[in-house]
Amino acid sequence: MICIAVTYVVQAGHEEEAAEHFRHLVPASRAERGCRMYIVHRVTDDPRTFFIYEQYDDQAALEAHRASPHFLAHAKSGVQQLAESRVVLFCSPLE
Repeated sequence: MICIAVTYVVQAGHEEEAAEHFRHLVPASRAERGCRMYIVHRVTDDPRTFFIYEQYDDQAALEAHRASPHFLAHAKSGVQQLAESRVVLFCSPLE
């Protein structure tokens, strides 16, 4: 399993635009084959900061996610363009 934790800080004034992109990404990503979890959180005391937690069965599922039309439209051409900063952590479960 592949786990990904992503933190975005979006540019001031673009918070709701980013949130709308995430509203499209969540159901489409969850419907993907091999996606175990896709949750977007918004930091309570900082509405510019979003935290995403994702789980995929394997590398092939992650690559399919990153090639999907919804990822390209709402992550790559959406939220990433609005980001002031982006931190990505690739993780694996501790067993």
